[in-house]
Amino acid sequence: MTARALAAVVLALLIPAGTLASDDVSLGGPFRLIDQTGTPRTEADFHGSYPLIYFGFTRCPDLCPRSLGTMGAAMDELSARAPEKARRLALLFITVDPERDTVAVMKDYVGKFHPRLVGLTGSAQEIERVTRNYGTLYAPVPEEGGDYAMDHSGFIVLMGPAGEYLTYFESDVRLDELVAELERRIAP
Repeated sequence: MTARALAAVVLALLIPAGTLASDDVSLGGPFRLIDQTGTPRTEADFHGSYPLIYFGFTRCPDLCPRSLGTMGAAMDELSARAPEKARRLALLFITVDPERDTVAVMKDYVGKFHPRLVGLTGSAQEIERVTRNYGTLYAPVPEEGGDYAMDHSGFIVLMGPAGEYLTYFESDVRLDELVAELERRIAP
């Protein structure tokens, strides 16, 4: 079973069908990571905002760029429709490949998607901890020549202003659906 398939099973166990309320699910928690500028960041830095979080890796050929592109487009669309709500949205990309996704690599990568996208990396132990707390699974997949790719969960998590879980979106969520849900859930 791939990490992506296993993630779907984990989410199904953690999040009962039709459940979107934070009272029914316990995802999230503390983390100590480093952003793309080299600044240490914790979950407390995002309290008061609505973090929209995607876990992936910078060498991802398709899923990560598509998801991050959708998140950036959603920020732009929300900024046009409801600027006060867009100001409360925080876009986060957390690597599942900290060995290769250094601060410098993250800086270059997140800059391609949106100026408000925060890229987070850290030690293997911190990445393992934050992914476990947020229900994300990942595993290296060996490739020819000794390189590897990363198989990983493909969902986007929306957290609330007190760090509470609100909902998740599949990585292939349509832009209009994502924007409508963000507009509905984010308090002005």
